[in-house]
Amino acid sequence: MIRESYLLAANSAVSLLGDPAVAAAWHKPSALTEFSVGGLAAHLANQLVRVEDVLAADRNGGELIPVLQHFVRSPWVQAGLDHESNVSVRQGGEKVASEGPETLTARVTQLLGRLTRDVPAQEPERVVFLPWAGWSLDLDDFLLTRMMEIVVHSDDLAASVGISTPELPAEVIEPVVDLLAKLAVYRHGPTAVIRALSRTERAPATISAF
Repeated sequence: MIRESYLLAANSAVSLLGDPAVAAAWHKPSALTEFSVGGLAAHLANQLVRVEDVLAADRNGGELIPVLQHFVRSPWVQAGLDHESNVSVRQGGEKVASEGPETLTARVTQLLGRLTRDVPAQEPERVVFLPWAGWSLDLDDFLLTRMMEIVVHSDDLAASVGISTPELPAEVIEPVVDLLAKLAVYRHGPTAVIRALSRTERAPATISAF
């Protein structure tokens, strides 16, 4: 289920990346601080690149951990904009973006074709090692993390160029909302999340998962 949902999200991301409005605003600031539109587009595209990378990587290495621990252990989650992990992400996106929108769109379209073939072909219990993190995840858990990134950054990119956020089906949105809710509960506690969803008079200022 997650594998099919990830491919739906990836297809949507590729369509968004090819929107003329994205290319037209490529060098302008995005809705995310210190990201150009092109850099943000490259970061969105990286949610496909990462999947191909882990499928090709050595399967052995690092502890197998649950998906929530993946975010708990990742330094970028609660780090500031100037933390080296976040600076590296921005610099990587801007470097890829320097090749231009046509190059990125062509590359990611070809990549989507390969992922459409390769993701469903993986065995049910496939585990992937994340070299940049030093631990492993179930493939389905890793795809969920990439799907969340696609959903969030598709909204960022669409807002950056003044177009509607892509509409994604329930099989994409529901697992992403579930993941974000669990992360919000971990970070802020269940009472804060319940109040934010049900009691405007006692709602906290934020229940952001990140």
